[in-house]
Amino acid sequence: FSPSPGSLVQAALTQPSSLSANVGETVRITCTGGSSNCNWYSWFQQKVPGTGPVTLIYDNTNRPSGIPSRFSGSLSGSTATLTISGVEAEDEAVYFCGGWDSSAAQGLGDDGVIFSLLD
Repeated sequence: FSPSPGSLVQAALTQPSSLSANVGETVRITCTGGSSNCNWYSWFQQKVPGTGPVTLIYDNTNRPSGIPSRFSGSLSGSTATLTISGVEAEDEAVYFCGGWDSSAAQGLGDDGVIFSLLD
């Protein structure tokens, strides 16, 4: 299952609101569900407000074709992590996670993490 942003209950997942790093560093963005039954996650990137998000990761660890290999996903318990290995300037964006709660049979979303480069 791969939840889409349009089907999510917003703000039901917990993420940091912002994050900064230098080019070349490794960044990890976490997303925690409120239930141990929230165990399927996707990650999305939105570079320009008002435009559609790009799916980076689906089903916790799977990367769609065309997505750079520096993006990877993992899951530990009910916490999902998006890792960007070797940040590039073009990675400045808002990152969203989406999760599926199997017990409630509903998608869960978050408000997004603003990722920016340090000066």
